[in-house]
Amino acid sequence: MRGSFTYRNAIFILILGVFTYLYGLDSRFAPKNGDEYPYMHIVRMTADTGNWLPLQSEMDGIKNTKPPLVFWEGIASTGWGSDWSLLALRWPSVLYTGLTAFFLFLAVARFSGKKQTGLLASLVWLSFFATYRYGRPFLTDPPEVFWLSLPFFALLYWGRAAFESKLLFPILSGACFGMALLSKSFAYIVPATFALGLYYWRWREWSIPKVLLQDLYKLILIAILALGVFALWFAVDPFPEAVWKEFVLGENAGKFQARSSNYLLDLVRGGDSIWMLALTTLANAGLFLFVLISALIQCWRGRRFISLEEGLLLLLILAFFIVFSLPSQRSGRYLLPVMPAFAALIAIYWDRLPLWGFRFALLLQLIVLGALTWVGGNLQLSNFLGQPGIWNYSPLHWGFMTLSIALVLLGIFNRNRCKAIALAGCFLCYCALTSSLSPLEGDLGRYPQSTIQELAGKDVWVPCDYRAKDEEYRLLLPGAVLHGYLAKDANQIDLLSSTYPLVALQSPIGVEPPLCESCKIVGKRMEMRARHSDAEIQAILKGHIGEHLFVNEYLVSTPATITLPLAGKDACR
Repeated sequence: MRGSFTYRNAIFILILGVFTYLYGLDSRFAPKNGDEYPYMHIVRMTADTGNWLPLQSEMDGIKNTKPPLVFWEGIASTGWGSDWSLLALRWPSVLYTGLTAFFLFLAVARFSGKKQTGLLASLVWLSFFATYRYGRPFLTDPPEVFWLSLPFFALLYWGRAAFESKLLFPILSGACFGMALLSKSFAYIVPATFALGLYYWRWREWSIPKVLLQDLYKLILIAILALGVFALWFAVDPFPEAVWKEFVLGENAGKFQARSSNYLLDLVRGGDSIWMLALTTLANAGLFLFVLISALIQCWRGRRFISLEEGLLLLLILAFFIVFSLPSQRSGRYLLPVMPAFAALIAIYWDRLPLWGFRFALLLQLIVLGALTWVGGNLQLSNFLGQPGIWNYSPLHWGFMTLSIALVLLGIFNRNRCKAIALAGCFLCYCALTSSLSPLEGDLGRYPQSTIQELAGKDVWVPCDYRAKDEEYRLLLPGAVLHGYLAKDANQIDLLSSTYPLVALQSPIGVEPPLCESCKIVGKRMEMRARHSDAEIQAILKGHIGEHLFVNEYLVSTPATITLPLAGKDACR
Protein backbone atom coordinates (compact mmCIF):
# COMPACT_ATOMS: atom_id res chain seq x y z
CA MET A 1 0.00 0.00 0.00
CA ARG A 2 3.03 2.29 -0.20
CA GLY A 3 2.40 5.66 -1.78
CA SER A 4 -1.26 5.02 -2.63
CA PHE A 5 -3.01 4.84 0.73
CA THR A 6 -0.89 5.75 3.71
CA TYR A 7 -1.79 5.82 7.38
CA ARG A 8 -1.92 9.61 7.12
CA ASN A 9 -4.55 9.31 4.40
CA ALA A 10 -6.42 6.71 6.43
CA ILE A 11 -6.56 8.80 9.61
CA PHE A 12 -7.65 11.95 7.77
CA ILE A 13 -10.41 10.20 5.80
CA LEU A 14 -11.54 8.27 8.89
CA ILE A 15 -12.02 11.51 10.84
CA LEU A 16 -13.78 13.03 7.84
CA GLY A 17 -16.04 9.95 7.53
CA VAL A 18 -17.04 9.98 11.20
CA PHE A 19 -17.81 13.70 11.00
CA THR A 20 -19.86 13.16 7.82
CA TYR A 21 -22.07 10.51 9.41
CA LEU A 22 -22.70 12.63 12.51
CA TYR A 23 -23.07 16.00 10.77
CA GLY A 24 -26.74 16.85 10.23
CA LEU A 25 -27.92 13.57 11.70
CA ASP A 26 -31.10 15.29 12.93
CA SER A 27 -31.75 16.99 9.58
CA ARG A 28 -35.21 16.64 8.03
CA PHE A 29 -33.54 16.84 4.62
CA ALA A 30 -30.96 14.12 5.15
CA PRO A 31 -30.86 11.57 2.29
CA LYS A 32 -33.25 8.84 3.34
CA ASN A 33 -36.16 6.65 2.31
CA GLY A 34 -39.81 7.60 2.78
CA ASP A 35 -40.33 4.53 4.97
CA GLU A 36 -38.86 6.48 7.86
CA TYR A 37 -42.15 8.32 8.43
CA PRO A 38 -44.33 5.17 8.74
CA TYR A 39 -41.71 3.59 11.03
CA MET A 40 -41.74 6.70 13.21
CA HIS A 41 -45.52 6.54 13.32
CA ILE A 42 -45.53 2.90 14.46
CA VAL A 43 -42.96 3.65 17.18
CA ARG A 44 -44.94 6.63 18.48
CA MET A 45 -48.28 4.82 18.47
CA THR A 46 -46.84 1.70 20.12
CA ALA A 47 -44.96 3.72 22.73
CA ASP A 48 -48.17 5.57 23.63
CA THR A 49 -49.76 2.27 24.69
CA GLY A 50 -46.94 1.51 27.12
CA ASN A 51 -46.58 -2.03 25.68
CA TRP A 52 -43.94 -3.53 23.40
CA LEU A 53 -46.57 -5.51 21.46
CA PRO A 54 -48.76 -5.53 19.51
CA LEU A 55 -47.40 -2.91 17.16
CA GLN A 56 -49.81 -0.02 16.69
CA SER A 57 -50.65 2.09 13.66
CA GLU A 58 -53.47 4.21 12.25
CA MET A 59 -52.46 3.31 8.68
CA ASP A 60 -54.40 0.66 6.80
CA GLY A 61 -52.17 -2.32 6.01
CA ILE A 62 -49.09 -0.80 7.64
CA LYS A 63 -48.87 -2.11 11.16
CA ASN A 64 -47.00 -5.40 11.08
CA THR A 65 -45.14 -4.32 7.97
CA LYS A 66 -41.77 -5.19 9.53
CA PRO A 67 -40.66 -7.31 12.51
CA PRO A 68 -40.67 -5.51 15.86
CA LEU A 69 -36.94 -5.27 16.64
CA VAL A 70 -36.35 -1.93 14.90
CA PHE A 71 -39.48 -0.46 16.52
CA TRP A 72 -38.39 -1.67 19.95
CA GLU A 73 -35.05 0.04 19.37
CA GLY A 74 -36.88 3.27 18.51
CA ILE A 75 -39.01 2.98 21.65
CA ALA A 76 -35.89 2.46 23.77
CA SER A 77 -33.78 5.21 22.14
CA THR A 78 -36.56 7.80 22.56
CA GLY A 79 -37.41 6.77 26.13
CA TRP A 80 -40.93 5.61 25.18
CA GLY A 81 -41.39 8.71 23.06
CA SER A 82 -40.34 11.21 25.73
CA ASP A 83 -37.31 12.33 23.66
CA TRP A 84 -39.04 12.57 20.30
CA SER A 85 -36.39 13.75 17.87
CA LEU A 86 -34.69 12.52 14.73
CA LEU A 87 -31.39 12.39 16.60
CA ALA A 88 -32.81 10.04 19.23
CA LEU A 89 -34.38 7.81 16.57
CA ARG A 90 -31.37 7.71 14.26
CA TRP A 91 -28.33 7.29 16.48
CA PRO A 92 -28.81 3.48 16.80
CA SER A 93 -28.66 3.27 12.98
CA VAL A 94 -25.34 5.10 12.94
CA LEU A 95 -24.08 2.81 15.71
CA TYR A 96 -25.02 -0.27 13.65
CA THR A 97 -23.30 1.23 10.60
CA GLY A 98 -20.18 2.02 12.61
CA LEU A 99 -20.05 -1.51 14.04
CA THR A 100 -20.42 -3.01 10.57
CA ALA A 101 -17.52 -0.87 9.33
CA PHE A 102 -15.43 -1.89 12.35
CA PHE A 103 -15.95 -5.63 11.91
CA LEU A 104 -15.35 -5.29 8.16
CA PHE A 105 -12.02 -3.68 9.05
CA LEU A 106 -11.12 -6.54 11.39
CA ALA A 107 -12.00 -9.24 8.85
CA VAL A 108 -10.20 -7.71 5.86
CA ALA A 109 -7.16 -6.69 7.91
CA ARG A 110 -6.87 -10.25 9.24
CA PHE A 111 -7.01 -12.19 5.97
CA SER A 112 -5.07 -9.60 3.93
CA GLY A 113 -2.41 -9.13 6.60
CA LYS A 114 -2.57 -5.34 6.15
CA LYS A 115 -4.38 -2.97 8.48
CA GLN A 116 -4.41 -0.34 5.72
CA THR A 117 -6.41 -2.67 3.50
CA GLY A 118 -8.92 -3.37 6.26
CA LEU A 119 -9.33 0.32 7.05
CA LEU A 120 -9.61 1.10 3.37
CA ALA A 121 -12.42 -1.47 2.95
CA SER A 122 -14.37 0.14 5.79
CA LEU A 123 -13.91 3.66 4.42
CA VAL A 124 -14.88 2.60 0.90
CA TRP A 125 -18.06 1.00 2.22
CA LEU A 126 -18.91 4.13 4.22
CA SER A 127 -18.28 6.24 1.10
CA PHE A 128 -20.99 4.40 -0.87
CA PHE A 129 -24.06 6.59 -1.25
CA ALA A 130 -26.40 3.71 -0.37
CA THR A 131 -24.56 3.25 2.93
CA TYR A 132 -24.92 6.96 3.68
CA ARG A 133 -28.56 7.07 2.57
CA TYR A 134 -29.78 3.93 4.34
CA GLY A 135 -27.19 3.69 7.11
CA ARG A 136 -28.22 6.81 9.05
CA PRO A 137 -32.03 7.28 9.01
CA PHE A 138 -34.47 5.30 11.18
CA LEU A 139 -34.80 2.29 8.88
CA THR A 140 -34.45 -1.48 9.07
CA ASP A 141 -31.36 -1.62 6.83
CA PRO A 142 -28.55 -0.84 9.33
CA PRO A 143 -29.40 -3.68 11.78
CA GLU A 144 -30.16 -6.05 8.90
CA VAL A 145 -26.76 -5.43 7.24
CA PHE A 146 -24.91 -5.74 10.55
CA TRP A 147 -26.44 -9.00 11.75
CA LEU A 148 -26.33 -10.66 8.31
CA SER A 149 -22.69 -9.67 7.78
CA LEU A 150 -21.35 -10.78 11.15
CA PRO A 151 -21.11 -14.57 10.47
CA PHE A 152 -19.42 -13.98 7.10
CA PHE A 153 -16.95 -11.58 8.72
CA ALA A 154 -16.26 -14.27 11.33
CA LEU A 155 -15.49 -16.86 8.63
CA LEU A 156 -13.09 -14.44 6.94
CA TYR A 157 -11.47 -13.56 10.27
CA TRP A 158 -11.09 -16.97 11.92
CA GLY A 159 -10.88 -19.08 8.77
CA ARG A 160 -10.32 -22.75 9.58
CA ALA A 161 -11.43 -22.43 13.23
CA ALA A 162 -14.84 -21.09 12.15
CA PHE A 163 -15.29 -23.45 9.19
CA GLU A 164 -14.43 -26.54 11.28
CA SER A 165 -16.47 -25.46 14.32
CA LYS A 166 -19.11 -28.12 14.99
CA LEU A 167 -21.47 -26.19 17.28
CA LEU A 168 -20.16 -22.83 18.51
CA PHE A 169 -20.02 -21.04 15.14
CA PRO A 170 -23.35 -22.51 13.89
CA ILE A 171 -25.11 -21.47 17.12
CA LEU A 172 -23.69 -17.95 17.03
CA SER A 173 -24.51 -17.66 13.31
CA GLY A 174 -28.07 -18.82 13.91
CA ALA A 175 -28.46 -16.19 16.63
CA CYS A 176 -27.05 -13.44 14.35
CA PHE A 177 -29.26 -14.42 11.43
CA GLY A 178 -32.21 -14.58 13.80
CA MET A 179 -31.60 -10.98 14.86
CA ALA A 180 -31.43 -10.02 11.17
CA LEU A 181 -34.74 -11.75 10.49
CA LEU A 182 -36.28 -10.04 13.50
CA SER A 183 -35.06 -6.72 12.05
CA LYS A 184 -36.17 -7.09 8.42
CA SER A 185 -37.77 -10.31 7.18
CA PHE A 186 -37.66 -14.08 7.59
CA ALA A 187 -37.00 -14.25 3.81
CA TYR A 188 -33.36 -13.30 4.39
CA ILE A 189 -32.68 -16.77 5.78
CA VAL A 190 -32.74 -18.04 2.17
CA PRO A 191 -29.83 -15.97 0.75
CA ALA A 192 -27.96 -16.15 4.07
CA THR A 193 -27.96 -19.95 4.30
CA PHE A 194 -27.43 -20.28 0.54
CA ALA A 195 -24.32 -18.11 0.80
CA LEU A 196 -23.10 -20.10 3.82
CA GLY A 197 -23.65 -23.30 1.88
CA LEU A 198 -21.49 -21.96 -0.96
CA TYR A 199 -18.84 -20.94 1.61
CA TYR A 200 -18.72 -24.47 3.01
CA TRP A 201 -18.72 -25.96 -0.49
CA ARG A 202 -15.72 -23.82 -1.43
CA TRP A 203 -13.97 -24.71 1.83
CA ARG A 204 -14.43 -28.42 1.07
CA GLU A 205 -12.80 -27.81 -2.34
CA TRP A 206 -16.10 -28.13 -4.20
CA SER A 207 -16.80 -31.60 -2.83
CA ILE A 208 -20.53 -32.12 -2.42
CA PRO A 209 -20.18 -35.39 -0.43
CA LYS A 210 -17.89 -33.66 2.10
CA VAL A 211 -20.35 -30.80 2.51
CA LEU A 212 -23.28 -33.17 2.97
CA LEU A 213 -21.43 -35.25 5.56
CA GLN A 214 -19.64 -32.50 7.50
CA ASP A 215 -21.59 -29.26 7.05
CA LEU A 216 -25.20 -29.91 6.06
CA TYR A 217 -26.31 -30.33 9.68
CA LYS A 218 -24.69 -26.96 10.49
CA LEU A 219 -26.78 -25.20 7.85
CA ILE A 220 -29.94 -26.89 9.09
CA LEU A 221 -29.10 -25.96 12.69
CA ILE A 222 -28.40 -22.33 11.70
CA ALA A 223 -31.69 -22.05 9.77
CA ILE A 224 -33.71 -23.60 12.60
CA LEU A 225 -32.15 -21.32 15.23
CA ALA A 226 -32.63 -18.21 13.08
CA LEU A 227 -36.25 -19.01 12.29
CA GLY A 228 -36.76 -19.86 15.96
CA VAL A 229 -35.60 -16.38 16.96
CA PHE A 230 -37.91 -14.87 14.34
CA ALA A 231 -40.81 -17.06 15.57
CA LEU A 232 -40.58 -15.35 18.96
CA TRP A 233 -42.59 -12.56 17.34
CA PHE A 234 -45.51 -14.95 16.85
CA ALA A 235 -45.06 -16.38 20.34
CA VAL A 236 -45.19 -13.06 22.19
CA ASP A 237 -47.54 -11.04 19.95
CA PRO A 238 -51.14 -11.11 21.24
CA PHE A 239 -52.45 -11.29 17.66
CA PRO A 240 -50.24 -13.71 15.69
CA GLU A 241 -52.92 -14.16 13.04
CA ALA A 242 -52.57 -10.47 12.11
CA VAL A 243 -48.80 -10.92 11.81
CA TRP A 244 -49.31 -13.87 9.48
CA LYS A 245 -51.80 -12.01 7.28
CA GLU A 246 -50.05 -8.63 7.08
CA PHE A 247 -46.38 -9.60 7.17
CA VAL A 248 -46.01 -13.15 5.87
CA LEU A 249 -48.72 -13.10 3.19
CA GLY A 250 -48.90 -9.39 2.39
CA GLU A 251 -45.35 -8.10 2.79
CA ASN A 252 -43.42 -11.17 1.59
CA ALA A 253 -45.51 -13.61 -0.44
CA GLY A 254 -46.92 -10.72 -2.48
CA LYS A 255 -43.47 -9.99 -3.89
CA PHE A 256 -43.72 -13.07 -6.12
CA GLN A 257 -46.80 -11.85 -7.99
CA ALA A 258 -46.28 -10.56 -11.52
CA ARG A 259 -45.89 -6.77 -11.48
CA SER A 260 -46.95 -5.94 -15.06
CA SER A 261 -47.42 -8.67 -17.68
CA ASN A 262 -46.22 -12.02 -16.38
CA TYR A 263 -43.43 -13.32 -14.22
CA LEU A 264 -41.02 -14.48 -16.96
CA LEU A 265 -41.39 -11.30 -19.03
CA ASP A 266 -40.86 -9.17 -15.91
CA LEU A 267 -37.66 -11.14 -15.30
CA VAL A 268 -36.00 -10.00 -18.53
CA ARG A 269 -37.51 -6.59 -19.25
CA GLY A 270 -38.86 -3.51 -17.53
CA GLY A 271 -38.05 -1.74 -14.31
CA ASP A 272 -38.12 -4.94 -12.27
CA SER A 273 -35.94 -7.02 -14.58
CA ILE A 274 -32.82 -8.88 -13.56
CA TRP A 275 -30.74 -6.39 -15.57
CA MET A 276 -32.20 -3.50 -13.60
CA LEU A 277 -31.38 -5.41 -10.39
CA ALA A 278 -27.74 -5.65 -11.48
CA LEU A 279 -27.63 -1.96 -12.41
CA THR A 280 -29.23 -0.72 -9.17
CA THR A 281 -26.94 -2.98 -7.14
CA LEU A 282 -23.87 -1.42 -8.75
CA ALA A 283 -25.47 2.03 -8.36
CA ASN A 284 -25.47 1.52 -4.59
CA ALA A 285 -21.81 2.56 -4.80
CA GLY A 286 -22.91 6.05 -5.81
CA LEU A 287 -19.96 8.23 -6.80
CA PHE A 288 -17.69 5.18 -6.67
CA LEU A 289 -19.71 3.34 -9.33
CA PHE A 290 -16.94 3.28 -11.91
CA VAL A 291 -14.35 2.35 -9.31
CA LEU A 292 -16.50 -0.67 -8.44
CA ILE A 293 -16.84 -1.60 -12.12
CA SER A 294 -13.06 -1.39 -12.58
CA ALA A 295 -12.56 -3.64 -9.52
CA LEU A 296 -14.94 -6.25 -10.97
CA ILE A 297 -13.07 -6.10 -14.27
CA GLN A 298 -9.84 -6.77 -12.38
CA CYS A 299 -11.51 -9.71 -10.65
CA TRP A 300 -12.54 -11.17 -13.98
CA ARG A 301 -9.10 -10.73 -15.52
CA GLY A 302 -7.40 -12.41 -12.57
CA ARG A 303 -10.11 -15.02 -11.99
CA ARG A 304 -7.64 -17.91 -12.27
CA PHE A 305 -5.51 -16.56 -9.47
CA ILE A 306 -8.02 -15.17 -6.95
CA SER A 307 -7.44 -16.06 -3.33
CA LEU A 308 -9.80 -18.09 -1.18
CA GLU A 309 -11.08 -14.94 0.56
CA GLU A 310 -11.73 -13.11 -2.70
CA GLY A 311 -13.65 -16.13 -3.94
CA LEU A 312 -15.75 -16.18 -0.77
CA LEU A 313 -16.62 -12.49 -1.19
CA LEU A 314 -17.75 -13.13 -4.75
CA LEU A 315 -19.80 -16.16 -3.67
CA LEU A 316 -21.60 -14.00 -1.09
CA ILE A 317 -22.50 -11.46 -3.77
CA LEU A 318 -23.57 -14.18 -6.19
CA ALA A 319 -25.79 -15.95 -3.64
CA PHE A 320 -27.72 -12.80 -2.73
CA PHE A 321 -28.05 -11.76 -6.36
CA ILE A 322 -29.46 -15.13 -7.41
CA VAL A 323 -31.98 -15.29 -4.56
CA PHE A 324 -33.23 -11.73 -4.95
CA SER A 325 -33.63 -12.12 -8.69
CA LEU A 326 -36.43 -14.62 -7.97
CA PRO A 327 -39.11 -12.26 -6.48
CA SER A 328 -40.99 -10.21 -9.06
CA GLN A 329 -40.15 -7.05 -7.10
CA ARG A 330 -36.41 -6.57 -7.60
CA SER A 331 -34.45 -3.74 -6.02
CA GLY A 332 -30.79 -3.02 -5.40
CA ARG A 333 -31.78 -2.11 -1.84
CA TYR A 334 -32.26 -5.82 -1.10
CA LEU A 335 -28.57 -6.35 -1.84
CA LEU A 336 -27.27 -3.80 0.66
CA PRO A 337 -25.85 -6.67 2.78
CA VAL A 338 -23.33 -7.51 0.01
CA MET A 339 -22.01 -3.94 -0.39
CA PRO A 340 -19.32 -4.53 2.30
CA ALA A 341 -18.07 -7.41 0.11
CA PHE A 342 -17.85 -5.06 -2.87
CA ALA A 343 -15.93 -2.56 -0.72
CA ALA A 344 -13.53 -5.30 0.39
CA LEU A 345 -12.82 -6.22 -3.25
CA ILE A 346 -12.08 -2.56 -4.08
CA ALA A 347 -9.67 -2.39 -1.12
CA ILE A 348 -7.92 -5.63 -2.12
CA TYR A 349 -7.36 -4.44 -5.69
CA TRP A 350 -6.75 -0.79 -4.73
CA ASP A 351 -3.13 -0.59 -5.96
CA ARG A 352 -3.94 -2.42 -9.20
CA LEU A 353 -7.04 -0.40 -10.08
CA PRO A 354 -6.66 1.96 -13.05
CA LEU A 355 -7.07 5.67 -12.49
CA TRP A 356 -9.99 6.09 -14.93
CA GLY A 357 -12.55 4.87 -12.37
CA PHE A 358 -11.30 7.31 -9.75
CA ARG A 359 -11.20 10.18 -12.24
CA PHE A 360 -14.83 9.46 -13.14
CA ALA A 361 -15.60 9.64 -9.41
CA LEU A 362 -13.76 12.94 -9.11
CA LEU A 363 -15.58 14.39 -12.13
CA LEU A 364 -18.92 13.40 -10.61
CA GLN A 365 -17.87 14.98 -7.33
CA LEU A 366 -16.83 18.15 -9.13
CA ILE A 367 -20.24 18.31 -10.82
CA VAL A 368 -22.03 17.83 -7.46
CA LEU A 369 -19.90 20.43 -5.65
CA GLY A 370 -20.16 22.86 -8.58
CA ALA A 371 -23.94 22.50 -8.71
CA LEU A 372 -24.28 23.03 -4.94
CA THR A 373 -22.02 26.09 -5.13
CA TRP A 374 -24.01 27.55 -8.02
CA VAL A 375 -27.34 26.94 -6.30
CA GLY A 376 -26.11 28.27 -2.95
CA GLY A 377 -24.58 31.37 -4.50
CA ASN A 378 -27.76 32.04 -6.49
CA LEU A 379 -29.92 31.73 -3.37
CA GLN A 380 -27.70 34.01 -1.30
CA LEU A 381 -27.29 36.70 -3.96
CA SER A 382 -30.65 36.67 -5.77
CA ASN A 383 -32.62 38.23 -2.90
CA PHE A 384 -35.58 36.02 -3.86
CA LEU A 385 -37.13 36.45 -0.40
CA GLY A 386 -37.39 40.21 -0.79
CA GLN A 387 -35.09 40.97 2.12
CA PRO A 388 -31.29 40.76 1.98
CA GLY A 389 -29.50 38.42 4.33
CA ILE A 390 -32.38 36.01 5.05
CA TRP A 391 -30.87 33.14 3.06
CA ASN A 392 -27.29 33.46 4.15
CA TYR A 393 -24.36 31.08 4.54
CA SER A 394 -21.54 31.53 7.00
CA PRO A 395 -18.02 32.21 5.69
CA LEU A 396 -17.16 28.72 6.97
CA HIS A 397 -19.55 27.20 4.42
CA TRP A 398 -17.97 29.03 1.50
CA GLY A 399 -14.50 28.21 2.78
CA PHE A 400 -15.44 24.54 2.94
CA MET A 401 -16.92 24.57 -0.59
CA THR A 402 -13.84 26.31 -2.00
CA LEU A 403 -11.46 23.90 -0.29
CA SER A 404 -13.49 20.89 -1.43
CA ILE A 405 -13.52 21.98 -5.08
CA ALA A 406 -9.79 22.74 -4.96
CA LEU A 407 -9.06 19.32 -3.43
CA VAL A 408 -11.13 17.51 -6.07
CA LEU A 409 -9.35 19.43 -8.85
CA LEU A 410 -6.02 18.43 -7.31
CA GLY A 411 -7.12 14.80 -7.36
CA ILE A 412 -8.04 14.99 -11.05
CA PHE A 413 -4.62 16.31 -12.10
CA ASN A 414 -2.36 14.63 -9.53
CA ARG A 415 -1.84 10.93 -10.27
CA ASN A 416 -0.26 10.12 -6.92
CA ARG A 417 -3.12 11.56 -4.88
CA CYS A 418 -5.97 10.74 -7.25
CA LYS A 419 -7.27 7.64 -5.45
CA ALA A 420 -7.12 8.95 -1.88
CA ILE A 421 -8.71 12.27 -2.82
CA ALA A 422 -11.50 10.47 -4.73
CA LEU A 423 -12.34 8.55 -1.55
CA ALA A 424 -12.29 11.70 0.58
CA GLY A 425 -14.33 13.54 -2.05
CA CYS A 426 -17.34 11.29 -1.47
CA PHE A 427 -17.55 12.41 2.16
CA LEU A 428 -16.94 16.03 1.16
CA CYS A 429 -19.94 15.90 -1.20
CA TYR A 430 -22.21 14.55 1.55
CA CYS A 431 -21.09 17.27 3.94
CA ALA A 432 -21.56 19.91 1.23
CA LEU A 433 -25.13 18.74 0.63
CA THR A 434 -25.97 19.00 4.32
CA SER A 435 -24.28 22.38 4.68
CA SER A 436 -26.07 23.75 1.60
CA LEU A 437 -29.44 23.15 3.26
CA SER A 438 -28.38 24.57 6.62
CA PRO A 439 -30.36 27.85 6.30
CA LEU A 440 -33.59 25.83 5.97
CA GLU A 441 -32.68 23.87 9.10
CA GLY A 442 -32.57 27.09 11.11
CA ASP A 443 -35.24 29.66 11.92
CA LEU A 444 -36.08 30.09 8.24
CA GLY A 445 -37.57 26.60 8.01
CA ARG A 446 -39.14 26.40 11.48
CA TYR A 447 -42.07 28.01 13.23
CA PRO A 448 -41.41 30.51 16.04
CA GLN A 449 -41.47 29.14 19.58
CA SER A 450 -44.42 31.41 20.38
CA THR A 451 -46.43 29.72 17.60
CA ILE A 452 -45.54 26.25 18.88
CA GLN A 453 -46.69 27.16 22.38
CA GLU A 454 -49.89 28.75 21.09
CA LEU A 455 -50.88 25.64 19.09
CA ALA A 456 -50.13 23.08 21.80
CA GLY A 457 -53.14 20.79 22.21
CA LYS A 458 -55.00 22.33 19.26
CA ASP A 459 -56.17 20.58 16.09
CA VAL A 460 -54.08 21.62 13.07
CA TRP A 461 -54.44 20.43 9.46
CA VAL A 462 -51.21 19.95 7.48
CA PRO A 463 -50.49 18.90 3.86
CA CYS A 464 -49.57 15.24 3.24
CA ASP A 465 -47.97 13.81 0.09
CA TYR A 466 -46.80 10.60 1.74
CA ARG A 467 -48.14 8.22 4.34
CA ALA A 468 -47.38 9.42 7.89
CA LYS A 469 -45.92 12.70 6.60
CA ASP A 470 -47.52 14.30 9.66
CA GLU A 471 -44.71 12.71 11.70
CA GLU A 472 -42.39 15.33 10.22
CA TYR A 473 -44.79 18.06 11.32
CA ARG A 474 -44.73 16.64 14.85
CA LEU A 475 -41.09 17.65 14.90
CA LEU A 476 -42.04 21.15 13.75
CA LEU A 477 -45.17 21.54 15.91
CA PRO A 478 -44.64 19.37 19.00
CA GLY A 479 -47.77 19.23 21.14
CA ALA A 480 -50.25 20.02 18.37
CA VAL A 481 -52.93 17.51 17.36
CA LEU A 482 -52.26 16.99 13.65
CA HIS A 483 -54.59 15.96 10.82
CA GLY A 484 -53.76 15.61 7.14
CA TYR A 485 -55.19 16.88 3.89
CA LEU A 486 -53.96 16.21 0.34
CA ALA A 487 -50.76 18.15 -0.42
CA LYS A 488 -52.02 19.02 -3.93
CA ASP A 489 -54.57 21.32 -2.25
CA ALA A 490 -51.97 23.21 -0.20
CA ASN A 491 -52.25 26.32 -2.40
CA GLN A 492 -56.07 26.31 -2.52
CA ILE A 493 -56.38 29.20 -0.08
CA ASP A 494 -60.15 29.71 -0.28
CA LEU A 495 -60.91 26.00 0.03
CA LEU A 496 -58.64 25.47 3.03
CA SER A 497 -59.61 28.62 4.91
CA SER A 498 -63.30 27.82 4.54
CA THR A 499 -62.87 24.19 5.68
CA TYR A 500 -60.38 24.01 8.56
CA PRO A 501 -60.16 26.17 11.71
CA LEU A 502 -56.34 25.94 11.92
CA VAL A 503 -54.54 25.02 8.74
CA ALA A 504 -51.05 25.08 7.19
CA LEU A 505 -51.33 26.44 3.64
CA GLN A 506 -48.66 27.26 1.09
CA SER A 507 -48.05 30.22 -1.17
CA PRO A 508 -45.34 30.94 -3.77
CA ILE A 509 -42.32 32.92 -2.62
CA GLY A 510 -43.07 36.63 -2.76
CA VAL A 511 -46.85 36.16 -2.98
CA GLU A 512 -48.91 36.83 0.13
CA PRO A 513 -51.90 34.48 0.46
CA PRO A 514 -55.28 36.24 -0.06
CA LEU A 515 -56.98 35.58 3.28
CA CYS A 516 -60.44 36.42 4.53
CA GLU A 517 -60.91 39.42 6.83
CA SER A 518 -61.31 37.33 9.98
CA CYS A 519 -58.41 34.97 9.11
CA LYS A 520 -55.21 35.40 11.06
CA ILE A 521 -51.65 34.27 10.33
CA VAL A 522 -50.25 32.66 13.48
CA GLY A 523 -46.99 31.38 12.05
CA LYS A 524 -44.80 31.31 8.96
CA ARG A 525 -41.85 29.31 7.69
CA MET A 526 -40.26 28.30 4.38
CA GLU A 527 -40.45 24.77 2.95
CA MET A 528 -38.82 22.99 0.03
CA ARG A 529 -41.16 21.87 -2.74
CA ALA A 530 -41.18 18.19 -3.74
CA ARG A 531 -42.63 18.30 -7.27
CA HIS A 532 -42.12 20.73 -10.15
CA SER A 533 -43.55 21.17 -13.63
CA ASP A 534 -41.38 21.15 -16.74
CA ALA A 535 -41.66 24.92 -17.00
CA GLU A 536 -40.55 25.37 -13.40
CA ILE A 537 -37.57 23.06 -13.91
CA GLN A 538 -36.52 25.10 -16.95
CA ALA A 539 -36.84 28.30 -14.89
CA ILE A 540 -34.68 26.78 -12.14
CA LEU A 541 -32.00 25.85 -14.68
CA LYS A 542 -32.04 29.45 -15.94
CA GLY A 543 -31.23 30.71 -12.44
CA HIS A 544 -34.67 31.40 -10.96
CA ILE A 545 -34.08 28.89 -8.20
CA GLY A 546 -35.52 30.24 -4.98
CA GLU A 547 -38.86 31.27 -6.47
CA HIS A 548 -39.61 27.73 -7.68
CA LEU A 549 -37.62 25.50 -5.34
CA PHE A 550 -39.33 26.78 -2.19
CA VAL A 551 -42.71 27.93 -0.92
CA ASN A 552 -43.81 29.88 2.12
CA GLU A 553 -45.99 27.95 4.52
CA TYR A 554 -48.44 29.86 6.70
CA LEU A 555 -50.32 28.64 9.74
CA VAL A 556 -53.68 30.35 9.51
CA SER A 557 -56.51 30.62 12.01
CA THR A 558 -59.89 30.82 10.23
CA PRO A 559 -63.54 31.24 11.29
CA ALA A 560 -64.39 27.79 9.93
CA THR A 561 -65.73 25.16 12.30
CA ILE A 562 -65.41 21.41 12.00
CA THR A 563 -66.73 18.42 13.90
CA LEU A 564 -64.30 15.67 14.83
CA PRO A 565 -63.79 12.90 14.06
CA LEU A 566 -64.11 13.44 10.33
CA ALA A 567 -65.74 10.85 8.11
CA GLY A 568 -63.34 9.25 5.66
CA LYS A 569 -59.65 8.57 5.69
CA ASP A 570 -57.02 11.04 6.88
CA ALA A 571 -54.77 12.06 3.97
CA CYS A 572 -51.68 11.10 5.98
CA ARG A 573 -53.01 7.57 6.47
